[in-house]
Amino acid sequence: MHVRWLTAFLDFPAAEFGSEVTFWRAISGSTVSPPRGPSKEFASLDPFNGDAHLRVQRIAAGPGGTHLDMHVDDPASAALEAVALGAREIADYGTHRVMASPSGGRFCLVEWAGEHRRSRPIRWPGGTISIIDQICYDVPAAKFDAELAFWTALTGQDAPGDVDRHTLTRDPDLSLQVLLVRSDNASGATYLDVAASNLPVEVERHEDWGATVVERRHDQVVMADPTGRRYFISARNPRTGA
Repeated sequence: MHVRWLTAFLDFPAAEFGSEVTFWRAISGSTVSPPRGPSKEFASLDPFNGDAHLRVQRIAAGPGGTHLDMHVDDPASAALEAVALGAREIADYGTHRVMASPSGGRFCLVEWAGEHRRSRPIRWPGGTISIIDQICYDVPAAKFDAELAFWTALTGQDAPGDVDRHTLTRDPDLSLQVLLVRSDNASGATYLDVAASNLPVEVERHEDWGATVVERRHDQVVMADPTGRRYFISARNPRTGA
């Protein structure tokens, strides 16, 4: 399967949609596209350069979350390939397929619409450079090896890393990369990750927009956005993702 593009989708309950879109637009340095969809429930967070790799969705029920869209030439045949590798098809909406990986991680297979221009990081006042460039899947430890084999086979990408963390090799044409993390969380979770050149300054910028610090680590800070959604800010090279 040829993965043409990757998009991280932020799913918001209706009551949180407006304020959450404002927050994520601000910290990503994006503009918001005109709404689309039958109920005007979808929009893109358009970067100042490059094609959108962040999108938002208003959902009718549930707490929301984060999921990955994989843009391919033919979602139907890609779904068959994913199922053969161990995925489960949850829903067929015609235009896209909702899937679950062997450990239950959600992703969608959507038709590629020509996206190809990778976004560039933004230099902010104060000197820090950052970009939202990674989506992280927490994978229950007992299922980690099978999950790693699945994603490696599905994308055709190597997954360098250590025993607990594997990043699917960054494609220089893509704005987003996928990180698998071995976790004690049996249910798993999905998070966005911001690469920043100056971790303390970037954290302060997010706090100014209403985010709070959950946990400080050596080279990463766990954040919560204004509604409590968790995400990471990491001391990584915003240009290379490393």
